[in-house]
Amino acid sequence: MTSAADGIGSLGTEQSHINVPVADPSAWATAMNNLGIVPMGLAGQQLVSDLPPPSTRERPPGCKTVFVGGLPENATEEIIKEVFDQCGEIVAIRKSKKNFCHIRFSEEFMVDKALYLSGYRMRIGSSTDKKDSGRIHVDFAQARDDLYEWECKQRLLAREERHRQKIHEEQLRPPSPPPIMHYSEHEAALLAEKLKDDNRFSEATAVLFTWIDRGEVNRRSANHFYSMIQSANSHVRRLMNEKAQHEEEMELAKEHFKNSLLAILTQFEQITAVFTAATRQKAWDHFSKAQRKNIDIWRKQCEELRNAHSEEIMGIRREEEMEMSDEDLEENPCKKMRMEDMVLSAQTCALREENDSLRWQLDAYRNEVELLKKEQGKMYRTEEDHTQEQQLHFLQQTMQNMQQQLLRLQEELKGKELELEQARDEQHYLEGEVLSLREKLLNAMESVDLTNHNSEGHEKGVNGTAALYHHQEKNNDTVIWGPLRSEKEALLLGIISTFLHVHPFGANIEYLWSYIQRLDTKISASELERLMVRLPNMFKQEFSGVGATLEKRWKFCGFEGLKTV
Repeated sequence: MTSAADGIGSLGTEQSHINVPVADPSAWATAMNNLGIVPMGLAGQQLVSDLPPPSTRERPPGCKTVFVGGLPENATEEIIKEVFDQCGEIVAIRKSKKNFCHIRFSEEFMVDKALYLSGYRMRIGSSTDKKDSGRIHVDFAQARDDLYEWECKQRLLAREERHRQKIHEEQLRPPSPPPIMHYSEHEAALLAEKLKDDNRFSEATAVLFTWIDRGEVNRRSANHFYSMIQSANSHVRRLMNEKAQHEEEMELAKEHFKNSLLAILTQFEQITAVFTAATRQKAWDHFSKAQRKNIDIWRKQCEELRNAHSEEIMGIRREEEMEMSDEDLEENPCKKMRMEDMVLSAQTCALREENDSLRWQLDAYRNEVELLKKEQGKMYRTEEDHTQEQQLHFLQQTMQNMQQQLLRLQEELKGKELELEQARDEQHYLEGEVLSLREKLLNAMESVDLTNHNSEGHEKGVNGTAALYHHQEKNNDTVIWGPLRSEKEALLLGIISTFLHVHPFGANIEYLWSYIQRLDTKISASELERLMVRLPNMFKQEFSGVGATLEKRWKFCGFEGLKTV
């Protein structure tokens, strides 16, 4: 069988001109070589890259079958197989009488090769009869065999995926807990020993919880369970001691961290001093321009790091001051009384718990006595009766002792309640005294404000007389100094005035000192306070808060002083 195109003109008119690039040019060349077609352009060039891919419908899942239409009427299965055998292994060909057929390949990728044959004219031999030629059309076909194989493959993949997930979950699954034995007196004795051991305490508590949850507690086993619960409660003190030890280690670590930061800040100060000495003129002139630039960059970086560390240390100090203020509040007598009340209430709760435990033990002994009496009525009078009588006598003695102990505890409980009432009365009395002291303190503050106002008036008079005396002695060469004594104090006065003007509600001396210390580390808070005290017309001091929260704040009042002077 030979096949050829009808000519360049017929090929151009029959092919659809769609500008889409060819995905696999080699497949086009293979398809056209199989048909005996060599597409050539007008200038003799091949047109493989210019041919568009055929238009197809949506591909069914797992498609291995193609539909071939437009076949010549005289085409046989052998001729069709010879044409499409180059695309891949053909499994079956189903030819119809209406010039079309279905070809099933062994793999899915072979269908893609067969699609490139769509759109070409096929001719049998050199005959010009219409029955020996036709334009073939290749497209996807939906076959039940392909869909069935694809579904089987998907189910197989899903089973494999589920198997992999199951294995992965089994690997990640935590091991099952060990089985817990059933309750018996022997196992209870062993568990009581485990509860006393610190290393096996967690395991023992899990077993104890399981027994209680199962409902193993009854009249016979109540004493054993109570002793085990009491052993579990004894570990509370150990846990509190461990917590206190860890808190102490944390405090030591904080102190070590603070000391390390202070050492680092000291070294930063030393490095900054070296840079300051290097920038002085007697050493600065001997460096080159590049060296000066590097030194300047290093100095700025060092100063930034030093300021950051100093701010961190100041934050630590503020936290310590807050903790100290909290401790001062705790030292308040009202707080002390509250703590004593809490201790007394805790002691009363402990006594009540002991009282309840003794009552429970007494009930347990009574239950045992009743059980022994019932067993004594059922059994014959033998040697065991004598032992039971001894046990009854012993239980009666223990009951009497426990009753006496219970009465003693009740008396102690009453005494503690009386002490608690007395402590509350003292607390109310101290709270009244604190209120009276607060009122006295407020009255004293009002009197101090009045005295300050009078002293300001007196100073105004003194300043007026000084100005008059200066006017009279104007011709003399003597100079009368004002409140400021040096240029440094004038600079400090300007900085403090600017800072307090920005803070209209005032600021305490520690906050002001921390700001000025960044500019000059040699200035102390006492110097700043003395300077502001000497200038009452510019700065005034106010008190805010009551009691332990009393705070002194400085405010700028220079504009008010200009109006009054």
